[in-house]
Amino acid sequence: MNFPRLIAVLFFVGIASISFAQNKTLPDVSVQELNGKKVDIQDYADNGKITVLSFWATWCVPCKKELDNIAEYYEDWQEDYDMELVAISVDNARSATKIKTVVDSKGWEYDVLSDKNGDLKRALNFQAVPYTIVIDQDGNIVYRHDGYVEGDEFELEEVLKKLSE
Repeated sequence: MNFPRLIAVLFFVGIASISFAQNKTLPDVSVQELNGKKVDIQDYADNGKITVLSFWATWCVPCKKELDNIAEYYEDWQEDYDMELVAISVDNARSATKIKTVVDSKGWEYDVLSDKNGDLKRALNFQAVPYTIVIDQDGNIVYRHDGYVEGDEFELEEVLKKLSE
């Protein structure tokens, strides 16, 4: 192999390694609490708990159905698996004004954050909601799931069980 080709191969292997590593942990991105306070998403990866990030939007019926169904089990899951769920809205600046109203009407007990600029969504490289990520106790992304059909919450619980063993 000639020297320029070797350099090119090493370059692409390096880029692929960096991309792979970024997909295993959360990016260093800030999102907002509903009161406007900025939060580093890394804080949720570094808390020693199993963390579920559920990306949703106010206009997304399956998203709200998923979060409603998880709400039925959430208290037990917190106790059984030492986990937390963070609902992250991907509503843009125009529709973000509806987030608090939806959350209040649903009575969700989750932390709710807003990614109205789409920075976290872009960094995690997904397109559609609902989108769910599970982070283990060491801050590694160990599960990803897109879409929602009735019963997906039981698959999520199986992931939580395995991580808490």
